[in-house]
Amino acid sequence: MTRAFQTRDGSAWIPEYLTAIDGATCIGCGRCFKVCSRGVMHLYGVDDEGDVLGICQEDDDFDGELNRMIMVVDHAGGCVGCGACARVCPKNCQTHIAADRIAA
Repeated sequence: MTRAFQTRDGSAWIPEYLTAIDGATCIGCGRCFKVCSRGVMHLYGVDDEGDVLGICQEDDDFDGELNRMIMVVDHAGGCVGCGACARVCPKNCQTHIAADRIAA
């Protein structure tokens, strides 16, 4: 069953939901987080081995283990498919899937 999506003026539109962010490519700049009004992703710390340490709080260095930060999709169900995050990402590290191709 194909769902029909429309913009306010009735034009056809297919939302593309954020499903993943490539941690190897993400630079943790936070641009996507700043434009997302839905809290779909958050900044996480990563250590020297590439292990995710947890969500970053202000000035948290994870007891000296913090090597870098990346964005992680941790509330994918909140995504409305607006694409704002993709438009501001300088590394094109996000995966979006069209609403008609994703399971509800």
